Amino acid sequence: MTKLNDLYDEFGQSPWIDNIRRDWLNDGTLADLVRQGVRGVTSNPSIFAKAFATSSAYDELVAASTQRDPEALFEELAVADVRDACDVTKSVFEESRRDFAARRRRYLDGFVSLEVSPRLAHDTAGTIAAASRLNNLVGRPNVMIKIPATLEGLPAITEALSRGINVNVTLIFSLERYEQVLNAWLAGLEAAAREGHDLGAIASVASFFVSRVDAAVDALLEDGDPRRGRSANAQVAAAYELYRATIAGARAQELLTQGAQVQRPLWASTSTKNPAYDELLYVDTIVADETVNTMPDATLQAALHRGAFGKSALRDASTARALADELALLTPQVSLAQVTTQLEIDGVRAFVDAYEELLTTVASKMRTS
Repeated sequence: MTKLNDLYDEFGQSPWIDNIRRDWLNDGTLADLVRQGVRGVTSNPSIFAKAFATSSAYDELVAASTQRDPEALFEELAVADVRDACDVTKSVFEESRRDFAARRRRYLDGFVSLEVSPRLAHDTAGTIAAASRLNNLVGRPNVMIKIPATLEGLPAITEALSRGINVNVTLIFSLERYEQVLNAWLAGLEAAAREGHDLGAIASVASFFVSRVDAAVDALLEDGDPRRGRSANAQVAAAYELYRATIAGARAQELLTQGAQVQRPLWASTSTKNPAYDELLYVDTIVADETVNTMPDATLQAALHRGAFGKSALRDASTARALADELALLTPQVSLAQVTTQLEIDGVRAFVDAYEELLTTVASKMRTS
């Protein structure tokens, strides 16, 4: 047993790895992480761009492909990575299906996420079409399609869920947008029920980005201000309260009686951006039941070796409320609404830039293969 097993077994939080690489699939690294307690995998354009640029594991696949369009080739390779990763995490998925059927848990685990093109962040119809296509191409019950929580993404989330597609809602930065995401999830499952889908087979997580909030807020505060490094986890505490209230509400309870899974909050961007902060600032403090923390490599290894999950502020309603109340201390110096709005804009732009960089790298490999 490892600390990651403890995180899930004792505290109800699923540790996922925020990375996917072809060499990890080839050499057994991902399988070893699963044996150590990793329960899912996330990816994004930045992760794929880094993997393509720093690994030779894709070279033979590029050379063997008949594709001549870099974007089509990337999709082919990414789908293969995600499909194979789904097979690695299948044991976790099957175990969680048994737990769900026995009502020991209200969700399934063992998912691997694949994101629609960031170019579609403001294209509802294009996102819906891409989500359906990617879901069919991977062809595994434990694939999750990532859809950004832009205003245009919200109806796409509802539609994808209504079709029985597992959805990882990404790029959530504010409580207001998170509430909209929860409503999109409820509407999607209600539509799925009307269409006769098995609600127990439709999984979803809502990826709330954490550390970037502190990076943006801290930049607006003086050095030494006691509010520095506190806002991100305070938002998480408030988000978790919103989750619990929504799941206890009439709409969610009706869906749960029909066999639905809960849509778990997922804490993303959980590596510290400020080297002065503890590397587990966005792990130990925000452990909670029915949540996910998807960690990059170094953060995951730190949690595996020295995680102190019992000190989480979210395990007790009073400490969670006290942490959430710290958001009120930001005014008037900081408008959290303005900060999070800009973070969404910047987040979409960063993923688009990473995607364009990725396609340039793929094109370069195609020329040299």
